[in-house]
Amino acid sequence: MPLNPYLNFNGQCEAAFKLYEKVLGGKIEFKMTHGESPMADKVSADWQKKIMHATLRVGENVLMGSDAPPQYYQKPQGFSVSYSAKKPEDAERIFKALSEKGSVQMPLQQTFWAKKFGMFTDQFGIPWMISCE
Repeated sequence: MPLNPYLNFNGQCEAAFKLYEKVLGGKIEFKMTHGESPMADKVSADWQKKIMHATLRVGENVLMGSDAPPQYYQKPQGFSVSYSAKKPEDAERIFKALSEKGSVQMPLQQTFWAKKFGMFTDQFGIPWMISCE
């Protein structure tokens, strides 16, 4: 049984998943807005285009997410999405692209446990760890 991270966003899920799809080389397999759902008539006009659920496949892995209604949204904390690149140049490319407009906690560098490792929070508030072992 797979474990899949489920990310909540503050109204930016679609933009985040488009970026992740492009940078990670994945494919958005499913996306439904609140306005496309059977509950569309119960959702305010400003929330119709927000994402109710999205699924992104990257190789064998799945990342899921949605826009959390404002009363339920909490800033992500206590976890990181971890991505392990096969080549150092892939780790560098992914780190640079996803950390742009975000905040870097640890620059991508060689460590005693990895050829490359770095940590950042992306522009959507999601914490990441990128490595190349």
